[in-house]
This record gives sequence, C-alpha cells and structure tokens, in this order.
Amino acid sequence: MSRPVIAIAGLACETSTFSPARTLAADFHPRRGTEILDKYPFLHVGTPLAEAAEWKGLLIGHALPGGTVVQADFESLCSEIIARVTDLVATTPIDGLWFDIHGAMCVEGMADVEAELLRRIRVVIGPDVLVSTSMDLHGNVSRQLAHQTDLITCYRMAPHEDAWETKKRACRNLVNVLGSRTGRLKRPLKAWIPIPILLPGEQTSTRIEPAKSLYALIPEVEALKDVLDAAIWVGYAWADEPRNHAVVVVTGWAEDVIIAQAKRLASFFWESHKEFHFVAPSGSLQSSIDKALLSSSRPFFISDSGDNPTAGGAGDVTYGLIQLLGRAEFCQEGGPTAIYASIPGPEALAIIANAGVGATVTVTAGALVDNIHSGPVTMTGKVHSIKYGDIHAEVEAVLQVQNIYVILTRRRKPYHLEKDFLELDLRPRTSDIVIVKIGYLEPELFDMAADWILALTPGGVDQDLPRLGHHRIRRPMWPFDQDFSHDPDLSAQIIPFSNQPLN
Repeated sequence: MSRPVIAIAGLACETSTFSPARTLAADFHPRRGTEILDKYPFLHVGTPLAEAAEWKGLLIGHALPGGTVVQADFESLCSEIIARVTDLVATTPIDGLWFDIHGAMCVEGMADVEAELLRRIRVVIGPDVLVSTSMDLHGNVSRQLAHQTDLITCYRMAPHEDAWETKKRACRNLVNVLGSRTGRLKRPLKAWIPIPILLPGEQTSTRIEPAKSLYALIPEVEALKDVLDAAIWVGYAWADEPRNHAVVVVTGWAEDVIIAQAKRLASFFWESHKEFHFVAPSGSLQSSIDKALLSSSRPFFISDSGDNPTAGGAGDVTYGLIQLLGRAEFCQEGGPTAIYASIPGPEALAIIANAGVGATVTVTAGALVDNIHSGPVTMTGKVHSIKYGDIHAEVEAVLQVQNIYVILTRRRKPYHLEKDFLELDLRPRTSDIVIVKIGYLEPELFDMAADWILALTPGGVDQDLPRLGHHRIRRPMWPFDQDFSHDPDLSAQIIPFSNQPLN
C-alpha cells in the first residue's frame, strides 16, 4: 500500500493592529523544501510519522509577533507558496496538506488572511485534498477558515509548552484520517461555536483558574467515541477584526456527539467569563517597582507588558526604561540592582561596538518605530558586554547605568531563557529586580522568579483593552461590554467543507 503524500505550508505571525510596526517578508525567516522537515523533529527520518507518509515541504514562515504585515510582502510569500504547490501537484498528486499557521496574522488591506491563504491553496489542490490546520490558542477561527479545513487544532497550554505536541497532533490526526477514508464519511465533521469573549493571554493562562479547568475538559471530550479532536481558542485581543473572539471546535464522526461536546466546552467558557483575572498581581510600573523594592524576595520580576514583543508589541517603547532610570534608589552605591530587557537601538549599538567593553559612552535608543507612547531615551553608562550573531537581535550589548543593566539590541528580541542573560554576562538570579518586556512569564523565568508582578504599561499590546479603541470587533463582547441583556446563543454550527468563498 502506497503512503499518502502530504504537503506542508503556512505563514505565522501574531500581529497587533494597534502597533505602528510593520512586518516584512524577511521577518518570517522562510524555510523551503527539506528545510521544513529538518525543523520538525517528529518528521525526521525513522520517526513513526515520517514513515507513515511522504512529506513534501513547500514554504513555511514564522515571524516574531509584531505589527501588521505589509501587503506586498505577504503577496510575495503567498505567490511562492502557490508556485511551489502548483509545481508539486503537476507531478505528484497529493492526499493531504498540513497548514501550519498561528491564526492572528493581519495584512494591510486584507481581512481573515489565513482563510484567504488557504483559499488560494485550495484553488490549486482542489476539494479532495484533506487539510489539517495547527494553530496557537491565541489565533482566530473564522467560519470561513473552519469551512476550508478538515481537521483543526490548537495549543492547550499558555504558556505554550505544548507547541511541538500540537503540531505533531495535527499531523498525526491527518495521517490517521487519510488511512481510514474508506469509512462511512469521506471527511470529518466539525462543530464550531463562536463565543463573545476577547481576553488577553495574561487573563487566560492555563496555569490558573478558570482556564486550567476549562482546558482540562479537552482530554475528557477526546476520550469519547467518535471524537477526533477538541480545541478551544481564546482569540487574539490586540487586533481589531470581526473574527477576533473565542471559539470552540470539536471534530469527529458523529454529529450529535460533537455538537453536545462543543456546547459543553463553550458553556463552561461563557459561564466562567467573569472569573478570568490577571495571572499575577498587577499595577502601574511605579507601584510595581515600589513593591519590588519593599519585597525581600529576590529576584523580583516585573513584566513590562504593554510593549511585549512576543504578543505583537514594537519592542522599542521607552516608557518602562525611562521610569526605571528615574528612580533614585538605583543611583546609590551599594544600592539595589536591576536588569532591563530590552530596548532596540541600532545607532547606539554602533557606538557601543566601536567603543568596546569597559568604555563609557552616551547613547540614545528606542522609539524608532513606536514613538506614540514615549520618545527616545538618552543614557550614559559603562559597556558591560557585547554579543554578536543572535537570530533576532543580531547584536546585543549591556550598558551599566549606575546600578541598572540595560540590554540594548540592534533589532527587538524577547528574553525568555536564562541563557539569554548569561550569554551577556548577566546573572538574573542574583539581581534584585529584573524587568522584562513580556506578559505572563515564560517557564524558565517563572521558575526563576521569587516573586512577580504584571506592570500595566502602555504600548501596542496594552493590557487595558477598552482604551485601545477597537471598533470592528463584533459587539457585545466581554470585557468591552459588561452588561449582557441575555446570555449569548452558544448553539453549535456543523461546518461542512466548502471550497468556495462564503457570503
């Protein structure tokens, strides 16, 4: 029996429409052909999935979250995907497509862009090819996207410690269904329920209730006969499109079963909507620093959340750094120490690189992209370290400004791992305070922090959603609307496959 042929394609970028930043084609770091198979360990030669199908890499691109994608750059990447799939199907009929996306990508002048990308691919591969889509739980599942895909799943953990397992599950589900297409149905059924909730990930972390219990229901649902997959999307809060809201999808073979289980998950989500709160204590940056200084817990982490580059922030808002540099406590010899990660400053990096480690320099950084929320900051300090070659930052340096160690980068970079600091000769475990542009702490930082607070700072991913000015999302929507006259209709819609655009 011949193995099924499965193509792989997709573009992923979580994009804030409230950020002035723009995402370009190069930011996706595209992979092609066998480079794609190299990326995924579960598709390496000798693994069960690699042996179960013949995998054909087309093009994938995963960009660091950021601002809206420039349309010409999207079209360039999209055109290459279409050209590659056209060349493939001309010589090799394909049985399946793994559509590897995030689900919250926004492109200038376009709406529901992942559905549009899949529509264009479908024009080439036709209606008989089965598509399995893997997503971030902070993505958005429009009715259009659900119609065009056959299997769809997303992460079940926030932070996303199960990202690899989710992608593997999407491939495993596809292989299994392709192997059983002689059964009673040609393709699975999907029960889809939109839910009028749009919350940030910092209020829906699966570390805490009620999201912890909500996502714990998924294994129970999947254990039922005739259920293939169950998925819950929180949605992406920092983009302003009608598709941005929570969604439940249950996939399987029995209509009555998947409808009942989708309703079960959606009802739990809605009944808990008033119970979602921030994953950590929160406050202004000034009050957060006050609390950290008064605390005996070390290291004390502060999330500078409004400009979080892994949620779509531009990464160069200087508000948090300016507040920190203005604190007299860090000017005293023998006083508390702080690490600030980070602020982009390409011109500052050039000066620092020329001066070298140990030199004292005056540099200006930040606000090259997002100058809406604050302006550039000028600092004088001693060059503590320099590092070259990072895939995101390109060049990094640490400037010691009295007792504050400021990380500067050529391009924005998230700081999620202890080695990110150690490679810059910084020791976060022995620092009094560590301020990171992040929302909820990623696992290594979470384990490292003796205490932690979420600072509600301005930026393109401001945690205070109502003040951002959404005007295209569907209303009413929690928490933008606090008084619902009646509970929403949570009836499940069976989404049949459709290869045509919907009205």
